[in-house]
Amino acid sequence: MVEYRSHRRVRMGGRDPAEEHRAATPLELLFDLTFVIAFGTAANELAHQLAEGHFGAALLGFSLATFAIAWAWINFSWFASAYDTDDWIFRLATMVQMVGVLVFALGLPDMFASLYEGETVDNRVMVAGYVVMRLALVFQWLRAARQDPDRRGACHKYVTTLLVAQAGWIALAVAETSVAVTFLWVAVLLLVETGGPVLAETRHGGTPWHPHHIAERHGLLVIIALGEGLLGTAFALSVLVGPEGPGWSVEVVVLGLAGTALTFGMWWIYFILPMGGILERHRERSFGWGYGHIPLFGALAAVGAGLHAAAYYLEHHSVLGTTGTVLTVAIPVALYVVTICVLYYQLSRVFDPFHLLLLAGTAVVVLASIGMAAAGTPMVWCLAVLALTPWVTVVGYETVGYRHGEESVARL
Repeated sequence: MVEYRSHRRVRMGGRDPAEEHRAATPLELLFDLTFVIAFGTAANELAHQLAEGHFGAALLGFSLATFAIAWAWINFSWFASAYDTDDWIFRLATMVQMVGVLVFALGLPDMFASLYEGETVDNRVMVAGYVVMRLALVFQWLRAARQDPDRRGACHKYVTTLLVAQAGWIALAVAETSVAVTFLWVAVLLLVETGGPVLAETRHGGTPWHPHHIAERHGLLVIIALGEGLLGTAFALSVLVGPEGPGWSVEVVVLGLAGTALTFGMWWIYFILPMGGILERHRERSFGWGYGHIPLFGALAAVGAGLHAAAYYLEHHSVLGTTGTVLTVAIPVALYVVTICVLYYQLSRVFDPFHLLLLAGTAVVVLASIGMAAAGTPMVWCLAVLALTPWVTVVGYETVGYRHGEESVARL
């Protein structure tokens, strides 16, 4: 039977954390599209700064940008997991947050440029985007506090920390402080930002977030961040087969296969562990797991930026040599694999020596690609070897490691 329904106002009493067949909604998927733009902008700026040799500005700016992007997504997604009513109020508030993400993304180029110039940090547009997002989010938390009295303490704690942190960001943007002072205060504000959810969930009763829904949501953002790798591959290929390039060749095919295989392998190893099932049994492990995704998202976007930097190298628009260009991809790939292992331990709390063997094999492949570049091997072939990095873990798990995983899950 086909049903039509209006989206009338619904009481925000909290979702059932044990609800069956809970999945991402079309609204959440639409919301995620704004983060395609945000991650893409950050990756483009990183690639541009690396190609020009502005390494300090590139790393500082990208670290701040990816934390802010991931944190904005986390703020929305965990709230929606607990209180998504899908009524017209929730929908319009989500639309406002989408506007804020887009405004934030527009401010990223100014922030990167100001870091390179080295006087002050221009984060005014970024902060304005966050103000728009947080006006809607605070409204949602206040609504939840009023309509879900049993969890009012947790909701008010979220409101308080959000307002305190946002006031700090506004003051920082208005003050126009130096780079050093700015990042000193950024460190303080990050403690406020990340401490708020911990206090709300552990000291004030928590919220009814859904473990399987949260696991799916994080997996979906991983896929979005992986898209930067495919986009970076496409940029590099377009240089080779474009009007000014040498055209189709063996190197073009190798590069296309390498970029795709690298992205696919990174996707494969992320979904090895049944994260939703473990979160269901151990909700207290969600903080390390959830916060650990922030560097994971950054590493994925940085891989795409590195492949974009490779396109600049092929166009002869980069100050980087072959080794430097390979490093722009190799470092984030290595960081991604290490972060996957850390997340595995954080969630399972099982130390598996087999992981050390996988990490050793991964290190051999990464170092081989860098060594090839240092020895003068063409960049395309170095990237082809680097693309094997995640496949060390894939092959290891599919042949032997899955038994270790079964034992770990059985203990839980």
